[in-house]
Amino acid sequence: MKQTAQKIVNRQDLKTKVLAWQSENQKVVFSNGCFDILHLGHIDYLEKARTQGDRLVIGLNSNESVRILKGEDRPINNEEARARMLAALEFVDGVTVFGEETPKELIEYLLPDVLVKGSDYNVENIVGAKSVIANGGTVNTIDLVDGYSTTNIIEKIKN
Repeated sequence: MKQTAQKIVNRQDLKTKVLAWQSENQKVVFSNGCFDILHLGHIDYLEKARTQGDRLVIGLNSNESVRILKGEDRPINNEEARARMLAALEFVDGVTVFGEETPKELIEYLLPDVLVKGSDYNVENIVGAKSVIANGGTVNTIDLVDGYSTTNIIEKIKN
């Protein structure tokens, strides 16, 4: 079994892994997000993402980028905790944290074979899609499980 810490790497080390997998004709799938409170919706989504290739790598929003996107009271879990939880999932092969507002730079750097986001996005609006497609990759959306979101969970706890 892989140790979770070995899966959490900087973007340079993740690029090395991606290139090695691709040189072995393994298809690398990329997704990104905050994954603040890991829930069934996340698990279902990531399992489906993994079926689209041989390896799944995740770009995880840093604490600061989550605050910018979600507000001052977020994240609930810090980036180290969120990275460890994602890395502990058997079907996740690599996790790296990014601090930019969007994962565009990271996607353009890694150039995965498949880029996935939830079906709440249109392919033409997915950050990094043009670069992945221009490199011969594909961009897909995945249906989300209704009723599961970190925001909903936080509201339920509050009430």
